[in-house]
Amino acid sequence: MLNASLSPSSNQLVIDILDLVLTQGKPLDRAYSLQFSGVTLQPSEQGRITLVVGDILRRLNLYCYLSDVKTDEVARLGTRLLNTWHVFHQLPLPKMQYSLPINEAELAKRIEIAKQNQALWDGCPEWLDTLGTTQLGDKWPQERAALNQAAKRFLRTNTLQTSKVALRKALAKEGVNTLEVKGVDTALEVTSDSALFRTDAFKLGLFEQQDAGSQLVAAALDAKPGMRVIDACAGAGGKTLSIAAQMQGKGRLLAMDVEQWKLDNLKQRARRAGAHNVETRIIASSKTIKRLKLTADRVLLDVPCSGLGVLKRNPDTKWRDAAERLPVLVALQKQILQSYSRMVKVEGILVYATCSIMPEENRGQVDAFLAENPHFELIEDETISPAETGFDGFYLAKLKRVAEA
Repeated sequence: MLNASLSPSSNQLVIDILDLVLTQGKPLDRAYSLQFSGVTLQPSEQGRITLVVGDILRRLNLYCYLSDVKTDEVARLGTRLLNTWHVFHQLPLPKMQYSLPINEAELAKRIEIAKQNQALWDGCPEWLDTLGTTQLGDKWPQERAALNQAAKRFLRTNTLQTSKVALRKALAKEGVNTLEVKGVDTALEVTSDSALFRTDAFKLGLFEQQDAGSQLVAAALDAKPGMRVIDACAGAGGKTLSIAAQMQGKGRLLAMDVEQWKLDNLKQRARRAGAHNVETRIIASSKTIKRLKLTADRVLLDVPCSGLGVLKRNPDTKWRDAAERLPVLVALQKQILQSYSRMVKVEGILVYATCSIMPEENRGQVDAFLAENPHFELIEDETISPAETGFDGFYLAKLKRVAEA
């Protein structure tokens, strides 16, 4: 947490970012981009702003209750929200040109009341608490508490360019302190407040920023050099680049997505990483998938999902329309799994993955698929628990095609 109050200008940036997210519906990363692009900030100050924004969004309902500010009032009453946040974290009230006062005695009463409602204290909206309790039962309180913590920073060593030992040394020379991560061969945890993307190590493609749990999902594919591999929901390509490293740059790795701009970003990242076996292809229609029937040794389906395992990193998800979108996403996941699985050849492996910890999106989808597709069998599955690992939350299931149909 901060060791000093935010400056007046930084407080205003926090309010403006929150307003973009909560009132105008901008994704958090887009809100950061819009606000930071117009100002000159030291990396350390930008980090302080993102820390405060992230903490407020992770426990938004708590801070709104404590400050008596509604989410659509942030632009008008944001100074009271910020003053409440500072007092809650035992920091001096920040200096702002215009600032709404707070009643510290009233705040103390509200804090005691909030402590009696653990879901509120954990920053969990009612719809999510109901969903988590229904789907995870006794495991939910621990996951709920874990998801309101700040996300750790993890790197994936790009083994196409370097080793983990060499990467740690290179980063240390640039003032970036790291720790090895037990159970994740390629991961390092960043323990210093460092501007990672300004380092020579990043410019040389020695690492990618990627959660350790996400690295485990990619590793589960077990892609080998010379294979034909398809990452069918590649997005910006974090897992694609991890797979390319598994393949040692040998073989054919096809990255596919329905949005061209994501694939264009992936091409840039692949060049920096030295992942020369990556080919991108837009999914223009169902014919794109049909043409690849029974061709792949490995297929990764990192399907669109609720994102309810990565709320530490994307806390704005809790305050959007995730509850309404969930049935739509579940139907889309089923359709993708049924259709895209056709690309796996006999004896090939399919990995179905989400960044959710909810069984409805995970094992429930896999069991339904296997019931309708006996030519696949389940090898293993795993839920990567934020509470147990400290990573983001993910699910993966390894399926093997045992016959054509």
